[in-house]
Amino acid sequence: MDLQTQEAILRASQTYDKADLVVLLGSPDPESAEIAAETVIVGDPSYAGALAGAQLGLPTYHVLEELIHADIPDDVWEAQIGVMADVLEADALAATVAGMRAQA
Repeated sequence: MDLQTQEAILRASQTYDKADLVVLLGSPDPESAEIAAETVIVGDPSYAGALAGAQLGLPTYHVLEELIHADIPDDVWEAQIGVMADVLEADALAATVAGMRAQA
C-alpha cells in the first residue's frame, strides 16, 4: 500500500466514524493482501507510512470475497472484476484477509 493511500485512509478514519468505514482490497496475491490488511488493521508493518503504529482496526475485505461479491451488481462485477476473479486465487485471497480480520 503506497504512502498516499495510507494518508487517505488515516484522514478518513479521523474524519468519519470507524463504524461507517470499510476497506476493500484488490491485491492480486495473498502476500500483498496480507500486508495491506495488516496495514489498515494493526498498522504499517514497515513503519514507513502514515499508518505506522496506527491500529485502526478497520473492517477489511478483499473484493473477491463472497460477502462482497454478493453486494456488487452483476453487470458491475463483470465489467470491473470478472476477469480477475477468473485468474486470481480468490479463496486464498479471501482466507488471507479473513485471517487478518480475525487477529484484530
